[in-house]
Amino acid sequence: MFRFLVRRVTGALVILLIISAITFWLFYAVPRDPAMMSCGKNCTPEALEQIRKNLGIDKPIPVQYWLWLVGIFAGRNYPGYDYCNAPCLGYSFANREPVFETIMDRLPTTLSLAFGAAIVFLILGIGAGMLAALKQGRFLDKFASSASLLGSSLQIYFVGYIAMFFFVAQLGWLDQPQYTPLTENPAAWFSGLLLPWLVLAIIFTANYTRMTRSQLVEQLSEDYVRTARAKGLSRSNVFFRFAWRGAMGPIVTVFGIDLGTLIGGAIITESTFSLQGIGRLAVKSVDQSDLPMLLGVTLLAAGAIVMFNIIVDAVYALIDPRIRLA
Repeated sequence: MFRFLVRRVTGALVILLIISAITFWLFYAVPRDPAMMSCGKNCTPEALEQIRKNLGIDKPIPVQYWLWLVGIFAGRNYPGYDYCNAPCLGYSFANREPVFETIMDRLPTTLSLAFGAAIVFLILGIGAGMLAALKQGRFLDKFASSASLLGSSLQIYFVGYIAMFFFVAQLGWLDQPQYTPLTENPAAWFSGLLLPWLVLAIIFTANYTRMTRSQLVEQLSEDYVRTARAKGLSRSNVFFRFAWRGAMGPIVTVFGIDLGTLIGGAIITESTFSLQGIGRLAVKSVDQSDLPMLLGVTLLAAGAIVMFNIIVDAVYALIDPRIRLA
């Protein structure tokens, strides 16, 4: 396990390095000048040069990228700003705020949205898929399959606006979506995020219902399951002891990717419900050509996906004894 973790973490660092380098290069492929945008209409060449120096973009691109990497681990001094302590991701071109602190301010919103929705759609999706597999060919199976097909065809922005119109504006059953820190008011935190959780659950539950059902049906038809039944084991014992464990591998893999993506920023969901999370920060940084903020958000999103893939591989081995980590 230790060798596996060392190898995967090393590979993850290389991937993040490549992603950051590509993002850095793509930013400079865009003809917009952040210094000119900050300087305004009545800009003089002297002021423009000073802004470029303050932003750290007056040096060659490879030098800029190297200084940015060094700043993550050792901190960095920016002319015209306070010393940026490690982990330093630079200062925003748009609002001159530290990138790392800005991301940390937005991250709790995204984490609350991602983990809350994940709990809901896992419980609903896996539960419905299990019932459909156990009642294969019956009404409950057909109903769950039809509902999952309908749910997978819906879009978050459509369901989100419809849900807000009926359940918030018309009926008043749910609160207007907003983020309140959990430590300040747990009840307001829960009620403010309940509608986004439910909307995300509608979309994701459909996929997990279909996936759970198909995996369980496949496992229940395996020879080792039929052998266990022939030896006299009860149906519930065979289902949870053998079929369930065999079916969870692909589901865990997809869940790790989905959760990493949500933590990286559910752009459409946050925009639909006006939640100030990582997703909306990413959109804003692209619109403003804010390279430091864009790099920080990109690293967070990529890091979340890579990290959860490593965790998924480790959990996969615990679920399925046929898999060994080298």
